[in-house]
Amino acid sequence: MSGHSKWSTIKRKKGAEDAKRGKIFTRVTREIMSAARQGGADPEMNAALRMAVDKAKTANMPKDNIERAINRGAGIGDDAVIMEEIIYECYGPHGVALVIDVVTDNRNRSLADIKYALNRNNGNMANSGAVTWQFDQKGYIAIKAKGADFEEAFMIAAEAGADDVQQEDDIFAVYTPREELANVSRALEKSGFTLEERELIWMPQNEIELDTDQALQVMNLIEKIEELDDVQNVASNLSITDAVVEALAAV
Repeated sequence: MSGHSKWSTIKRKKGAEDAKRGKIFTRVTREIMSAARQGGADPEMNAALRMAVDKAKTANMPKDNIERAINRGAGIGDDAVIMEEIIYECYGPHGVALVIDVVTDNRNRSLADIKYALNRNNGNMANSGAVTWQFDQKGYIAIKAKGADFEEAFMIAAEAGADDVQQEDDIFAVYTPREELANVSRALEKSGFTLEERELIWMPQNEIELDTDQALQVMNLIEKIEELDDVQNVASNLSITDAVVEALAAV
């Protein structure tokens, strides 16, 4: 199982998503606004917006909230807001590489918040390009495995353009080329599968394995950064071993 899948599974089992429903709505709202600003207000003509709206629906965001976010991002109405997508590159404890995806209306605030988290947890900022070269950007889809057929999911995803499908505990993890994420998601949904997650992620080309205590220091930093309102995702090249999974689940 990839480090991303393991971390996502841990968060689901700990109930982090439900506990932070308001924060989820904040993040998805920012993603919708950014996509609408860049590609227009029509989800049928804007794949990034369609994907963000799908994520909002999965999180049970009210329809009115979705429409309001689209209008604000597209500059429709009196309360239009300019959102930026920014990638910050950092190093955590023990040289672990971090890529932080941010959507914000105030880049100075976002940068200050991230620097504060890094400074308090033995991390530091990196120059542009110093970290991202170690990663590939991929699409990631988590299918609810209960009541679903793996072979059918594999065939449908592969035909729609997926690179790989893996059976992992209570989900089927689907990995796609960046540009095929929306197509594969829609194909799976049309076939009746329940998608628990769908997003663009940074996949490390090589992972660093640390002992459990060191890995927990890194994961603590990642959690602190993920709690920031402007942060959408944090990727790392940390290898999350079974021992680390057990230790995280016990926290």
